[in-house]
Amino acid sequence: MMDNLRAASNHVVLKIILGLIILSFVLTGVGNYLIGGNSDYAAKVNGQEISRAQLEQAFNNERNRQQQMLGEQFSQLASNDGYMQQIRQQALSQLVDQALLDAYIKDLHIDISDEQVKQAIFNQRAFQTNGKFDNAKYNGLISSMGYSADQYAEALRKQLSNQQLINAVANTDFMLKGETSKLVDLVSQKRDIRQATIDVNALVAKQSVTDDEINQYYQQHKSNFMAPEQFRVSYIKLDAASMQQNPSEAEVQSWYDQHKAEYSQPQRNRYSVIQTKTEADAEALLTQLKAGGDFAELAKTKSIDPISARKGGDMGWLEPATTPDELKNAGLTEKGQMSAVIKSSVGFLIVRLDDIQPEQVKPFAEVQSAVADKVKQEKGVDAFYKLQQKVSEAASNDNESLAGAEQASGLKATETNWFSHDSLPKELDFDAVKQAIFNGGLVGQNGAPGNNSDIISVDGDRAFVLRISEHKAEAVQPLEQVKAQISDTLKHEKAQQQAKAQADKLLADLKAGKQDALTAAGLTLSAATTVDRNAQDPVAQAAFNLPQPADNKPSWGVSEDMQGNVVLVAVDKVSTGSMPQAQIDEMVKGVTQNNAQLAFEALLQNLRKEAKIKYGAAAQMQ
Repeated sequence: MMDNLRAASNHVVLKIILGLIILSFVLTGVGNYLIGGNSDYAAKVNGQEISRAQLEQAFNNERNRQQQMLGEQFSQLASNDGYMQQIRQQALSQLVDQALLDAYIKDLHIDISDEQVKQAIFNQRAFQTNGKFDNAKYNGLISSMGYSADQYAEALRKQLSNQQLINAVANTDFMLKGETSKLVDLVSQKRDIRQATIDVNALVAKQSVTDDEINQYYQQHKSNFMAPEQFRVSYIKLDAASMQQNPSEAEVQSWYDQHKAEYSQPQRNRYSVIQTKTEADAEALLTQLKAGGDFAELAKTKSIDPISARKGGDMGWLEPATTPDELKNAGLTEKGQMSAVIKSSVGFLIVRLDDIQPEQVKPFAEVQSAVADKVKQEKGVDAFYKLQQKVSEAASNDNESLAGAEQASGLKATETNWFSHDSLPKELDFDAVKQAIFNGGLVGQNGAPGNNSDIISVDGDRAFVLRISEHKAEAVQPLEQVKAQISDTLKHEKAQQQAKAQADKLLADLKAGKQDALTAAGLTLSAATTVDRNAQDPVAQAAFNLPQPADNKPSWGVSEDMQGNVVLVAVDKVSTGSMPQAQIDEMVKGVTQNNAQLAFEALLQNLRKEAKIKYGAAAQMQ
């Protein structure tokens, strides 16, 4: 029961209602009730038209929402006409509910003032910059949605009216203390149970089945014995890594000469800085420095940057990519040159260029090994792509086998064992390879070999060419292959039926007061255990469906345990447990919100019942 209550609290009234009304104009662009109607209407609600344009907009919004939520799965669902029609009908139903709510709000004279609309706009985060309302941002956003300021304000007024109605319904339900107390007692209840198990597996060995029973079961359950589609594949794998050859020293030297920029170290500069909070402090320090002050000492004692200060302002060697813009733009080009006061994001700086290390190119001897590896890899890739082209042409010219591709590649084709969609060999477990095998394009007629594939490139400079050498379509397995399986199933079913019949007879005897019935049947009750409603054991759950014991006699019932055995269960005692106050509060919240949800759904049902709703041809258009 606790799980049900928690589930109810997750389906709160707002989650249902907010799906029916206009709630987020800024983020979704919903609110197209401003679109004018036409004679090709989707529905009329008490004479008010819902236009085809409104339905199409609502349908597209819901379609886009589901696409974002479901991702790749949506494309498969979208190909189902029934599913898309369901989305369309859901969108239309929401528009009808909205029209009914609009009229009901008007009847209740729920009114939203201009000041409330204004404050709602000011409080919308999408219209704020650094926590403050940004009028330019506001105008830009509503304009991009096709609204004027007046149109958006009117749409927002409608949203706030809906929200006021929601609050009126959602905040009316409550629970009395007595109701809460009784619910807590019920939910936290504990029961002491004992159980006697009839071992179904022990009865299985005593069962027998006939060939007629097996055949009859097979005929009635053929769909349970489908053999999956199966394949055998021949393939050649090309791998650039296996084609690498050691380059000559001349090749390595030539590659180095053409790519020296990749082995150069850019100019590096060494700077020292003094950082201050105010410009006045920086100017004062600059005056001291120009008068002969020691830069390192002043940095240690005056700079507010703790890291560089400990080093006398020294920032170490910096390359262009790691040099802050303030230092780059200081215009320092000579050793010992000092900047004027520089304003920065961290305060004010005085910078000195301490040293310059010119651009350096690493000598060939230092990088020869790395260059050789690079050339070796590139030669392998070049050979790989050239061979790929040759193999592709050979496989295309000799489409009856992979013999031509074998000759072109110098590799022997590999033959797989039989496999299905769920047991693809690891060597072929690539999306592109799976697509080629399973999309049907390479399968021949009546299981005969089909065509060679095109070259299939996969990650890591690898490629495959393959053909389906044998194929078996999905089919019902012959009776002889599944006879033993059916026999085991029937024996287990008979054993379970026997156990249930025995349990029902024992239950009748126990309820009649024959306490020795279990002993006579060779069964023994377990020791008593205490269970609560959160127990996942099906026997414990069944115990809470039994009446409370009376007259000092247990309450008896029959259940099954998690192993499929039949169990006689006795409830000896019922006691009240306790719940933490936080859990009680959450439970009450869930119940009241669930009741509010039911109240709102009832309101919509009543509004629909009393309304005149007419659906137009546009409601059915795809």
